[in-house]
Amino acid sequence: MLHFFKSLFNTDKSLLEETNAMKKFLIVGLGNIGDKYTETRHNIGFKTLDALAAKEDFTFATVKLGDVGTYKIKGRSILCLKPSTFMNLSGKAVNYWMEQEKIPLENVLVITDDINLPFGTIRLKTKGSDGGHNGLKDIQNVLQTTNYNRFRFGVGADFGQGRQIDYVLGEWNDAEKKELPERFERASALIKSFVLAGVKVTMNEFNGT
Repeated sequence: MLHFFKSLFNTDKSLLEETNAMKKFLIVGLGNIGDKYTETRHNIGFKTLDALAAKEDFTFATVKLGDVGTYKIKGRSILCLKPSTFMNLSGKAVNYWMEQEKIPLENVLVITDDINLPFGTIRLKTKGSDGGHNGLKDIQNVLQTTNYNRFRFGVGADFGQGRQIDYVLGEWNDAEKKELPERFERASALIKSFVLAGVKVTMNEFNGT
């Protein structure tokens, strides 16, 4: 932990002590910075990482292109990132921290909201289109590939024609708020499985639950 905070003063220095690239992971939660976005559906990536930080007992600090926090589990080192670039420029932050920490693409996991899944449903995919999601679209453009792991968190699609933006930038209703803590527990378990067991095992166990 001391190494982590010392490193914050020099963003050209690695925050992870691990030297084996295959034991390093980057978990990215997508969202928008600012209080007005905190409780919105579009910020589920940020909220998932906040729940993970509480569970794994680590904190975030503001550094280059985002807030980052690190923790270790069974010989693996994980860097969690909440980009400060706003959703439409997420790729810049993802690419920077991948290169900075020398983390391979297969060890990157991007958490995003998905209106095509019922609320609370989680799905892990290893590739695919951006699905109209601006954060994923920018990551795809910057990394020049669609072959990266994405953790889609269902937010439902309870909106009328032309109201999609209002819906994803709207806040959770009371029923959803009651269910979110259990869903965050499940999301944390998925991330742990991704790091320790790998993407295929995790997909088999968690997809659609």
